[in-house]
Amino acid sequence: MDNLVSPLEIITGSISRTDNLKESIDSFLEILLTSACGDCCIDPEFGFIFNNMRFEIFNEREGTIYNSTSIEGEEEDELYTKKISGNSKNINTFATNLKETIMKYEPRLTDVSATMSYVRDERKIYITVTGVIIDTREKYKYDTTLKIWS
Repeated sequence: MDNLVSPLEIITGSISRTDNLKESIDSFLEILLTSACGDCCIDPEFGFIFNNMRFEIFNEREGTIYNSTSIEGEEEDELYTKKISGNSKNINTFATNLKETIMKYEPRLTDVSATMSYVRDERKIYITVTGVIIDTREKYKYDTTLKIWS
């Protein structure tokens, strides 16, 4: 019973814990996915870089985020060339960033893979994270959605 629950609760003077390893990993991934880099002053790299772009405009034709501050002739910031939809096997996608972030911050998972699928009509991004829980060798799957801001 080493796993914290989210949101954190204090019960009889100590932080609440759970025996449900999957629930604990799910809660942590939710925090990671909904945090922007820089939100955590102790570790400014913690979070999903995609959330730092929440006030940007989607370029739906290209499947990227439009760089409204670019100057012609200047080199494009690589974040603005990343595809919104894709999987972590493709290098130039936000799913690759997500996989790398999960591998850095969630040591209970191995063989991590991430997929992001933008559904234009719903204005949502569907996210699936798969992997293997190291302690139990069980397959792991986490599904969630992000609402689009523009």
